[in-house]
Amino acid sequence: MPHLSSLSVYFLMLLSPGMTNTITEDVEVLVLLPQNNSYLFSHARVAPAILYAQQRLRTDGGKFSGFHFNIHFENSDCVNDALFLLVDRSCGQKPDLILGPVCEYEAAAVVRLASHWNIPVISAGALAAGFGNKNTEYSQLTRIAPSYVKMAETFTAMFEHFTWKSALLVYEDDKQERNCYFTLEGVFHLMADFNIKVYPFFPEDRLDTDDILQSIYDTEVVIMCMGADKIREIMLAAHRRRLTNGSYMFFNVELFNASSYGNGSWRRGDKYDSDARQAYASLNTVTLLRTVKPEFENFSMEMKKSTEETGLHDCRDCGSVNMFVEGFHDAMMLYSIALHEAMKSGYSKKNGTAITSRMWNRTFEGIAGQVSMDDNGDRNGDFSLMSMTNVEEGTYEVVANYFGVNGTFQLLPAFNTDHFTLKGRHKAHAETPDKSCGLGVSALTGVIVGAVLGTAMLIAFYFFRKNYRITIERRAHSEEGDTRKHRQLREDSIRSNFSAA
Repeated sequence: MPHLSSLSVYFLMLLSPGMTNTITEDVEVLVLLPQNNSYLFSHARVAPAILYAQQRLRTDGGKFSGFHFNIHFENSDCVNDALFLLVDRSCGQKPDLILGPVCEYEAAAVVRLASHWNIPVISAGALAAGFGNKNTEYSQLTRIAPSYVKMAETFTAMFEHFTWKSALLVYEDDKQERNCYFTLEGVFHLMADFNIKVYPFFPEDRLDTDDILQSIYDTEVVIMCMGADKIREIMLAAHRRRLTNGSYMFFNVELFNASSYGNGSWRRGDKYDSDARQAYASLNTVTLLRTVKPEFENFSMEMKKSTEETGLHDCRDCGSVNMFVEGFHDAMMLYSIALHEAMKSGYSKKNGTAITSRMWNRTFEGIAGQVSMDDNGDRNGDFSLMSMTNVEEGTYEVVANYFGVNGTFQLLPAFNTDHFTLKGRHKAHAETPDKSCGLGVSALTGVIVGAVLGTAMLIAFYFFRKNYRITIERRAHSEEGDTRKHRQLREDSIRSNFSAA
């Protein structure tokens, strides 16, 4: 009978090969998100995406359907709550996976502790450059959204393509979450070979546009991160000084699809709209590249529906899908892939290192398209460059895309080369015929300067020598006269003494 039972199981496995791939496991997931809906990654926005992914994994009937995710949502305040909650929960049972937190300072503490405990952490935040060091304290962190350094690759590609050399980074620093500080820190960190200056200001300070514009004069490119109203104020001031005539390039960074980060909107319904529209013709926006596929459209509709059913009236744009919503959905998919591979290789769900390593350096299909993770556990970013293509209407279009996985810069049909060509003092000199007899301009200049300096030195030496000879002759005559005087004085003295004797 035992042999018959084993044979029956064997034939069932042959008839249902999918059964051999299904692994059953309970997974404890701790999700750390703020309840405060002023955050773009609040619980109300992100939780439906995580639950949507959980449902997909359960009902698709694939090899991940055996994973039973017990999801525990906890409030984080972007300060210390997440760390305290992790410690308190771990007194009973440590989670198998941590999703979040997003805010840099809060994430730093949680990831350090989770890495010590060998617990995988996946976040659509923790985007600052410092989290790129995964050797020790952040060894278990996987960043499912493109970091700020990945965004900075877009600017590096543009600077190399258009041969720009210098930039001024203007940002608002709130000294708390410091989102704009960390955003442009990525640019500063990656572009050390360029001439980069920074101009921070604080929310409580009056925006001194005169001082900002004074700092612009000796740069080529201005990169800004701040609220939309302040970007408009700076662009209007630049327009009044005629700095938007093509002599400078202006950029703002908008990764989160939210007006709080300066979304390029110039219209306010006031008397300055016309000037703002003309000023914004010189303002370009770097944002995340968005791919649209039917599955993503369905996902977006479900997110909006979930928000409406919850009855959230104080959550503006909660139904829209930003990179945090998309990222945390994809985090569930990525973890499931890695966990399945690790367990098939004989590792348990408690081996965070084995699971985390399988999330890195791979490509998988996310809700909005293909997701590529680099060998450091950071998502490769694809970004779009938007410019005003119709000044009369004041409308923007995507004119170029940057693909982080292979570092390519794609120019689209709407791209206008003249728009990105610096004019005036920055304009590249036209090539002139080479009259240097093959030496090159620099070499010829060196020969000429050398000849002039040599001639000057010879003339100077001639006058010096002539003056020196005259001086010597005068001194010789003077010394000869003095000698005669001294001799005569000595002879007179001897003669006098002799007579006295």
